Parts: sequence; C-alpha cells; structure tokens
Amino acid sequence: MLRAMEPEDVDVLYDMENDPQTWDITNFSVPYSRSVLSQYIENSQNDMFADRQLRLMIVCCSDGQVVGTIDLTGFEPHHLRGEVGIAIRSGCRGRGYATDALRLLCDYAFGFLNLKQLTAHIVVDNEASIRLFTACGFVRCGLLKEWWRVSGQFKDVVLMQRIGC
Repeated sequence: MLRAMEPEDVDVLYDMENDPQTWDITNFSVPYSRSVLSQYIENSQNDMFADRQLRLMIVCCSDGQVVGTIDLTGFEPHHLRGEVGIAIRSGCRGRGYATDALRLLCDYAFGFLNLKQLTAHIVVDNEASIRLFTACGFVRCGLLKEWWRVSGQFKDVVLMQRIGC
C-alpha cells in the first residue's frame, strides 16, 4: 500500500535518510535532523503540480509497518514526465515490497496523473534495481558514463524508461 507522509513518519525518514550506505545512490551526503524532516513533511502539499515531486510511504498491508519510500521527482508537467526513486528499509528488502510499490506508482502516474513517461537512473552494478524496474515494464534506453561518484569512484548509470499507454 502507498500513502502520503504523516508527521509520525519522521523517525522512519530520519533512519532512512541518515543511513550512509544509501547516500551513494540517493545523491545525499549530509545527515538530516528530525526538525528538518518534520518541516519537510509539514510543508509538503502532497500535490505534484505544487511541489513538482511526490513522496509516498510504502506500507506493509498486514501490519501497517512503513517499509520504505517511493518518490516521483523531476516532474515536468508540460512534457508529462517524472523520475522514480525507491528505497526499502534494509530489514525489509527481498519481500516484494518494491515491486508492489513500483506497480502501484506506475498505475497512479499513468492512470490518474496522466503522465506520458517515467524514468529511473540506476548505477550499473545495482542488479536488483535493474531487475525490479525491468519487471515493472521499464526498458534500458541509455547509458550515462561516469555519471555518479560512488565511494570515490565514478560509475556508469543505466537510464531506464517506461512509456505509458
């Protein structure tokens, strides 16, 4: 299940955003305070057209636990496109949450928001993410050489794209 951010999500976001193991793939390199994250949640209108982005919480249906986040960023209303990012908490990976969340987000983006296309940037050695996006209808459409600096080394990034109906 996907849902909007709530004030009580601040602790989950705090743990996820401040995990240095994910900074290489999220383009973040500084820790966030609970105060900053609380303001982010409070100031988000949860409106793609106002915020130009959307963060949704991925929730396990059986127990209501937040297992991750999925983002739609880089929203271009004129071109009807956006970029997808997804993060699953370390203890929750490998259980299908990412696949379910990505499918739900695609249904929402194409069916309700009427977007034309979604893209994702994935470092070439992140085979799990490449499999995830491929399973959800994304195709490789480009390779960006030395695009991300990861642990002091530049890595190539696969550009993946899904075009809606």
